[in-house]
Amino acid sequence: MRLEIIDPQTYVREVLPLTSALWAGERSFDRYVEHTLEIARSGYGRRHYRTVGLYDEAEQLVASFKRYERTIVGAGERLRATGIGAVYTPPAMRGRGYASAMLAMELDRARNDGVDVAYLFSDIRPQFYQDIGFVPLSSRSMSLRSDTLGNTRIEVARLEETDWTGVARCFELAERQRAWGFVRTPLVWSWIRLRMRQGAEHPSSVETNLVVRRGRAIAAYVLGARAPQHDAFVLDEYGFADAEAAALVPALLRSAAGDLRRITGWLAPQFARDTLPRAAVRKRSTALFMAAPLSQAGKGWVELASAPKSADGVWSTDHI
Repeated sequence: MRLEIIDPQTYVREVLPLTSALWAGERSFDRYVEHTLEIARSGYGRRHYRTVGLYDEAEQLVASFKRYERTIVGAGERLRATGIGAVYTPPAMRGRGYASAMLAMELDRARNDGVDVAYLFSDIRPQFYQDIGFVPLSSRSMSLRSDTLGNTRIEVARLEETDWTGVARCFELAERQRAWGFVRTPLVWSWIRLRMRQGAEHPSSVETNLVVRRGRAIAAYVLGARAPQHDAFVLDEYGFADAEAAALVPALLRSAAGDLRRITGWLAPQFARDTLPRAAVRKRSTALFMAAPLSQAGKGWVELASAPKSADGVWSTDHI
């Protein structure tokens, strides 16, 4: 049996007809195909994203997954990371251990290639991933009432295409305050923006990205989507340039929520959540963050990411 990169067109032909019921959501099959090819052909996709398959002795595709290359910075080190998504075994091939074998082979490949850590977001059967070496990390969601954010008046603007460079700079300034995080290169930012345009995380909600300007710079920003059907603004991420700008975040979130009663989303990293009132917090039942150390440095990072003060370190914009 062997692992092999699947070219985008072959993946569309052989895998997407099987997975569309799981992951297409409200998209038509044609739109699902279009979005898949857009990611594969993007700058990030050409450099850091692959679709991979496990083939048996008869050259039959028996399982597949998506691979995302990222960099993690933590404790002064930069670590190579491999993200694993869309693990799939065709129904007729299930129960034979193909997915376990495929991921074990991928972890061996990554380790031999000098990768420090593999990570994924599990929606079902996290024990399956634990059995092959993945460690569950803190994965919590939060919910707070919009009216707890006060009524401070600030001048808010919608995020424009020309603002993304300023948003990236704001992100970098805020990220310096925490123990670890995923590095955002220009290619990663372009991938995040593409997924937002596709509505990958919020297909039935209205994207609502806002900024507060300080002269020509971005002082603070918030990314998310309004979901009137749930009476909530779903928060993906926010950032601020300094302590003065951090004080603007509650009012910025209140503006994003508008007349919606709640603000929900993944629990923010510790340095960022301290800018908000105390929220109701619970463990997520989906997108559970898990990691497998593949080097000594990777083992140290997993220990760091498991520590209470640095837990919940993933913004939902990094979800794969």
